[in-house]
Amino acid sequence: MRFDRPLGVGADGGHGFVRYRVGAYEPGRRIRFDFTDGSAGRHEVTIRPDGPDRCRVEHLLEAQLPPLRRLLWSLAIRAMHRTVVHELFDNIERAATGRQIPPPRRSPWIRLLHRLAWDRARAVELPAAARLAHRAFPRTDFEDAWQMDLRPGLPDTPEAWQGVLRGAPFPVVGRTDQELLLGEDARHLDFRASLLVADGTVTLGTVVRIHNTAGRLYFAVVRRVHPFMARTMLRRIHRRLALAAPTAAEREAAVRT
Repeated sequence: MRFDRPLGVGADGGHGFVRYRVGAYEPGRRIRFDFTDGSAGRHEVTIRPDGPDRCRVEHLLEAQLPPLRRLLWSLAIRAMHRTVVHELFDNIERAATGRQIPPPRRSPWIRLLHRLAWDRARAVELPAAARLAHRAFPRTDFEDAWQMDLRPGLPDTPEAWQGVLRGAPFPVVGRTDQELLLGEDARHLDFRASLLVADGTVTLGTVVRIHNTAGRLYFAVVRRVHPFMARTMLRRIHRRLALAAPTAAEREAAVRT
């Protein structure tokens, strides 16, 4: 969940493509989110006492959906929502009791939906903070960059993202606290791949220097598939690291200790 201000009544935000506003908030007891994306309804979490050392956590979802969204709910969102609530309740139990709970088994359908709905890399200018990439060559014939936001729990060191080029383990030719530069030189061209982790984002940048006609012909072909490969590789490592990241409850426990 992300909001435009600290958690409280009136905070606007949501998760994924679902948008809502905090309509009621009683810290430690209840929170209600009112949908603001054209759907009339709300979702609410309430904690009720249930004896001296127990409580009952309830999640309520009410919504009036137009026909198209109702169909989407039946085909995909209902199953994903059930899984999210299941994992949310597991996180609550971990945080409240400290017990280790086996992760729920995701069905093949949920795993497919998860893969399809995952964030996609966006094209950006090569950031100024990617200093190693900018200084790699005295002359650059090609450069591009693809970027994704860091989700909570994702590593913030560039070394952790080195697996983005898993299929081609190029040598590291430079590093800083925020940037890792990989690359290789050849007779026809030289290239560098920059992994920059800064300002809440991870960026995969590429710079190329072409030497001769063979290099120009080779890169004329590679250039057509490079954008697809770059954003696919970044999205793949982004999802793989997110799936391996500590849960919200585990991160909360680490902060407490």
